[in-house]
Amino acid sequence: PAQCSSTFLVFLLYLSHIISGQIRYSIPEEMKKGSLIGNVAQDLGLDLKRLRAGRARIVTGESIQYTELKTDKGILVVSERIDREQLCGDVTPCSFSFEMILENPMELHLVTVEILDVNDNAPTFQQNDLEMKISESASVGARFTLATADDPDVGSNALQNYILTPNDNFVVKQHSNAHGKRYAEMVLQKPLDREEHPRLSLKLIAVDGGNPQRSGTVNIEITILDANDNAPVFNQSVYRATVMENVPKGTYIITVNATDTDSGLNGLVHYSISKMQNNVDNVFDIDKNTGFISLVGQLDYEKDKKYEVSIEATDQGGLTDSSKVVVDVIDVNDNAPVISVMSFTSPVSEDSPLGTTIGIIHVKDLDSGENGQVSCSLAQNIPFNIKSNLRNYYTLVTDAVLDRESVSEYNITVVGTDSGSPSLSSKKTFHLKVSDVNDNAPVFPHGVYNSYIAENNSPGVSIFTVRAKDTDSNQNARISYILEDTDVSGTPVSVYVSVNAESGVIHALRSFDYEQIKQFKLVVKAQDGGSPQLSSNVSVTIFIQDQNDNAPQVLYPVQTSSSLVAEMVPRSADVGYLVTKVVAVDVDSGQNAWLSYKLQKAADRALFEVGLQNGEIRTIRQVNDKDVKQRLTVVVEDNGQPSRSATVNVNVAVADSFPEVLSEFTDFTHDKEYNDNLTFYLVLALAVVSFLFITCLVVIISVKIYRWRQSRILYHSNLPVIPYYPPRYADTLGTGTLQHVYNYEVCRTTDSRKSDCQFARPCSQNVLIMDPSSTGTMKRMQNEQNILDEPDSPLEVSLLDTTLCGHRKFCHDCNRVLIRSLTLFSLIPTTLYLLSHYGVAFKVDCFSFQITLNIGILPYCSIMVWMVDPWKIFTHVPI
Repeated sequence: PAQCSSTFLVFLLYLSHIISGQIRYSIPEEMKKGSLIGNVAQDLGLDLKRLRAGRARIVTGESIQYTELKTDKGILVVSERIDREQLCGDVTPCSFSFEMILENPMELHLVTVEILDVNDNAPTFQQNDLEMKISESASVGARFTLATADDPDVGSNALQNYILTPNDNFVVKQHSNAHGKRYAEMVLQKPLDREEHPRLSLKLIAVDGGNPQRSGTVNIEITILDANDNAPVFNQSVYRATVMENVPKGTYIITVNATDTDSGLNGLVHYSISKMQNNVDNVFDIDKNTGFISLVGQLDYEKDKKYEVSIEATDQGGLTDSSKVVVDVIDVNDNAPVISVMSFTSPVSEDSPLGTTIGIIHVKDLDSGENGQVSCSLAQNIPFNIKSNLRNYYTLVTDAVLDRESVSEYNITVVGTDSGSPSLSSKKTFHLKVSDVNDNAPVFPHGVYNSYIAENNSPGVSIFTVRAKDTDSNQNARISYILEDTDVSGTPVSVYVSVNAESGVIHALRSFDYEQIKQFKLVVKAQDGGSPQLSSNVSVTIFIQDQNDNAPQVLYPVQTSSSLVAEMVPRSADVGYLVTKVVAVDVDSGQNAWLSYKLQKAADRALFEVGLQNGEIRTIRQVNDKDVKQRLTVVVEDNGQPSRSATVNVNVAVADSFPEVLSEFTDFTHDKEYNDNLTFYLVLALAVVSFLFITCLVVIISVKIYRWRQSRILYHSNLPVIPYYPPRYADTLGTGTLQHVYNYEVCRTTDSRKSDCQFARPCSQNVLIMDPSSTGTMKRMQNEQNILDEPDSPLEVSLLDTTLCGHRKFCHDCNRVLIRSLTLFSLIPTTLYLLSHYGVAFKVDCFSFQITLNIGILPYCSIMVWMVDPWKIFTHVPI
C-alpha cells in the first residue's frame, strides 16, 4: 500500500572523520511495530561486520525511542507506535532525528525520519450546538462568525471546506487565518422577518480532504430579535500586540474598542472572545464591558510564537462586529542548554595518540536566535579539548599525552553556554579512567646493595631482600625476581645463592667459609609481567663475616713424632736471653686472629717467660747446672669468642755445644720410644690370649653338650646281639645272650642331591611287612604318620623282592659312626613289626643298620634299614 511505502534520501556530508553522513527516511504514521523503515547498512555503505564490530547503536535525546536498529541485518525498524499529531501537532513537515554511533573507529551518522500524515482524524467542533441572536433589521451582507472546526491532520487530510444546510437567508463564506486554518462566516443574503420565522435551525458541516473523507457537524440555533438599526463597529479590523514570554498572569495585553450609534440599551456593547481557536480562552481574557484583554495563562515562546484572537462586539439588539487581535510572543532566554552524551569511551589507553576521540556530545537550546546559540568549553585545565564538527555536535578529544602513573582518572566537566543576555549555561561531568600500558620498568631504590652474612651459616638461610617498584598497575606491575648468570671464581653464582621469584629474598644454598671466599657479587633482575616485559638490574655484594672457627697453627717450633727439636741455651746466658720464638698464625681475621702466648707448663717456671704478644721465650734468671734439660708447654690463644688455642712443646737444653745437646736428649728419646712400643705389644698380647681362651671354652662346651645328647639317646638299650653272627648283625629273637659291643655302619651323604641315592617329596612312614609264606611278593602300605612325631609307631618290614637286592652302591663318601648299643628299635617276632622307641633326631643325612631274619627253612636274610630325614626319602633301597 502507498501508506506503508518508505523512501529515503542520503546526504553524504563528510564534514569530518567523525560526522560521516546523514540519511533521511519518510514513512507514514501509525505503522505496525517491526515495520521496515530502511536498510541503513546499504544506504550508508557499511558492512554488517562493521556494524557488529563497531557496536552500532542509536542515540536519541527523547524519552521515547521510536526506532530500533537490527545490527544482524543492518535495517531500521519501527519499535513504537508513531502518531504524527502527538509528535508534531500542526507543524509540517513532521520529523524526528537521531544519531547512529559506531566505535573503533568512532563514526557518527545522522538519521532523520519524516512522518507522513494519514487521514486518521475527523474535523470536530468544540460545541455541538451554537445559539445566535440576530435582529430582524440586520442588513443584507451582514456577517456573523461561526464556530471553527479543528482537524489535527495536515495537508490534504486537514479541514478543507464548510457546508451550511440550504436556507433562504444565509450563505457561508470561508477564510484562512495566518496559520492557514480555515474558519467560516455566515453572511445574510435576504432580510429577516421575525413575524414569519422567529427561529431558524441550521447545520454547519466541516469536511476534510482525505480519502475516505471525514466530517464534523455543529447545530446552529438562530433567534430573530426586533429591529435594531445600528450594529457595533470596531475602530480597527486588526489589533497587534507584543508580549514577553513567561510574563505573569494578569499582564495587560491590549484594549479593543467598538462603537454603536444607537442610544439607550441598543447602543450598549459587550466584548467576547470568539471560539474560533482552541484553548485561546485559556490564555487570554477580555473584559466584556471595557475590551481590556489580559493574560490568564502561560506564554511559552517555544510552544506558540504567535496568537490570533478573534474578538466579537455585540449590542443589546444582537448586532455584532468582529475584529482580530494578533499577539506576538517575544522570546526570552529562559532555557539553558541541554547537554546529551551520544558516545563516551572509558577507559582510554594512556598511549592513545593526540586527537583520539573519547566522546561525542550533542547540545540543544530550545530558545531561538542568539538565545539558542550554544558554545561548549571545558571547565578545567586538562589534557583534553572539545571541538565542534557540526552545529550542536561536539567531539571530546585528547589534547596531550596521557600518563596513567601521573593521573589515573579525570573528571571532565563540559560547560555549554548560550549567547543570550543574560546567558544561561549547563554542565555535564564525565568520569574518564586511563588504562595502563606497560611503559614503566621496575625500579630499585638503590643501584647497589651490600649484605653481610656470617660464615658457617645453615643452607637455606635468608641473606637479603631486594625490592623493586613498578608504577604500572595489575599485570604490568607484577614483578618477578631472577638471578642473573654470573661466576664466582669460575663457579656459577647459582651454586651459592638463590632468589625467590615473588618476594625477592636471597637465600644461601650452602655454608660459606670466610677463609675460602670473603665476598662475591650477584646481579638480580626485576622483570614485570607486561607485554613486552620490562626489567632492571641491581647489584648485590655479599660480604662473608669471619667467625672464630680456626684454631691457631704453630709454625715454629715444628712438632714431629720422628725427630726431636731442642733449643740450646748457653750456660753463660744472661737474664732476658732469647731462647726461641714461638711463631703461630690464625687464618681467621680481625680479633679472631689476634694471638696471645702463655706458658702453660714448665719444669721450672722461674726460669723462663713467654712474651704475651710476640711469643718470645726468654730467661728470667741465670741458668745453673740443675737446669740441664727443660720441657716447656706454650699455649697460643686467639681473641675470638669463644677463643681457640693450640699448644706447642719446646725442649730446652743448657749446653755450650750441639753434641752436648744430643747427649742430653738421646736417652730421653729412646726411653720414650721404648715405652710406646711396650704398651702396644702388651695390648696386642692381651687381645690374642683372650681370643684363644674364649675359643677353647666354646669348643669344650660344644663337646660336652654333644656327648650328653648321645648318652641320652643310647641309654636304656637292652637289644641283644647274637655273638656268633657276623659282625653288624643283631639278634631279633630276643635271646639276650650277646653282651658284646658291635660296630654298626651309619652313613651320611654330604651331597645327597648329587649322589646315586634318589629322593622323593616328603611322605608318610613306610611300613614293610615280612611275608612268612616266602612267596617273594611285596605289599606296600601307606600310613600318614611321621616317625618323628610318634616315636612308638610300628615299622613293618617285609621281604623285599630279590630283584631289589642288587649290588648298587647306595651312597658315596659315607662316614662311619660308632654306635655302642642298638636301643632305638625292637622287633616283634609274631607280627614282624619293627618298633621305634624314641623319636629320631636327625643329625646326619642318612642313618642305616642291618637286621638278620631267620624264617622257617629259608636261609638267613639280612635287611638293611635306612632312616632318613622325612624330607629326603630314598626311592630305591638295596637289601
